Amino acid sequence: MIEGLSHMTFIVRDLDKMARILTEILGGVEVYDSGEDSFSIAAERFFDVNGLWIAIQEGDPLYERSYNHVAFKVKPGDMDACRKKIEALGLDIRAPRPRIEGEGQSIYFHDYDNHLFELHSGTLNERLRSYAQAAE
Repeated sequence: MIEGLSHMTFIVRDLDKMARILTEILGGVEVYDSGEDSFSIAAERFFDVNGLWIAIQEGDPLYERSYNHVAFKVKPGDMDACRKKIEALGLDIRAPRPRIEGEGQSIYFHDYDNHLFELHSGTLNERLRSYAQAAE
C-alpha cells in the first residue's frame, strides 16, 4: 500500500532557473546534478525541500497554465518574505481565489514553465473546520 509521497518531478526548460525557485523560495537543498551523465530520460537535478524529494528534468514546458498546482505549507508570518522572494525572481503571482475566514492565506505563482505553485499557511483540519462553520 501507499506509504507516502515518494517524489515530484517537474519538466523545465532551464534547470538553473528552476533551481533558484527551489532553493531561494522553497528553501531546498540541491543533492544531485546529473551533469553530462544522465541516467534518466534527460539531464536532471534532485532537491530536498524540507524532507520532500523534488526532481527537475530538462524538457519542453507546459503549453498552458491551469489551476493544477502543488501547495507548500508555510508559517503565516513568513508570507510577506515569501512574496518578496517570488517578486525578486520576476515570477507571475496569480490573484488568490476567494477565501472564507479561517482557511489560511495563500500566494499562488507560476514558474517559468507554467507550473503553478501555492504557498499556503493553513492545514486540512483548519479548512474543514472553516467550511463546516461557513455551512452552519
